[in-house]
Amino acid sequence: MSTAAESAKTADVADLAERYGLSRSSARPPLRGYLRELWGRRQFIVSYARARTYALYAGARLGSVWQLLTPLLNAAVYYLAFGVLLGTAKGIPNYPAFLICGMFVFTYTQRSMTEGSRAISTNLSLIRTLHFPRATLPLAYVVNELNQMFLSMGILFLLVGFTDGISLRWLLVIPALLLQTMFNIGMTLAFARLGTFLTDISQLLPFITRTWLYASGIFFSIPEKLSQLDAPSWVVHALALNPISAYIDIIRRALLEEHDALPNAWPIAIGWAVVSLVGGFIYFWRAEDRYGRG
Repeated sequence: MSTAAESAKTADVADLAERYGLSRSSARPPLRGYLRELWGRRQFIVSYARARTYALYAGARLGSVWQLLTPLLNAAVYYLAFGVLLGTAKGIPNYPAFLICGMFVFTYTQRSMTEGSRAISTNLSLIRTLHFPRATLPLAYVVNELNQMFLSMGILFLLVGFTDGISLRWLLVIPALLLQTMFNIGMTLAFARLGTFLTDISQLLPFITRTWLYASGIFFSIPEKLSQLDAPSWVVHALALNPISAYIDIIRRALLEEHDALPNAWPIAIGWAVVSLVGGFIYFWRAEDRYGRG
């Protein structure tokens, strides 16, 4: 078939599609329409997250009990390594709760990003079979990790209740977790797109998050450590810009009776949540018509 004939055939198909209101199934919808579609799939997001949780622990003898055991065992290992062997617990009141709080908050973001980076690449058959907003997949991964975070926070509430007592400050955990969830959604969407087109990102993420782990004040108090080193005040303010440090700090403020707070943690947490959510969503949406190709 000649080039002219092919062009004519393509034009005829385009005319027919326009006449009957048809469009490419993979075409990127307008942002407002995309948000409406995403809201309409909210039940799918929740159901898919539940199915992933069930599949994750289906082969284990203890089943979903591992949802509780995993964060506790991680916290116990880090307490032994840092609190006991390296002595970072000195000078920090209620160090077990201090450490577990930091671990739970960090793990929520770490797992959301890591799992989300594979959200598109591991579901290509689903993407190529059905038409739906691709953002539902990474969002389901965040919902899955949020469910895990609720269980972890229940453990933390019990621990703090026995050691420091119950306080109205605990209500601040609600806006703190909301801000962190907004941040996690944006980061997960961004890494979902990166993981689709840069497959090596899933290999790099463990090294990135491990470095982030040690720099976020999870095992030690940043203000106290820097005061021991006689560091200038601007260093504390610079380290406070770390989003994970900010989210850990505002949740520690809500739960722990005694805590050396970072400066401006709430404004920093709000700023990161808004920037991450808006930036990550738009970044993911702009490649909507490219997911599942190839």
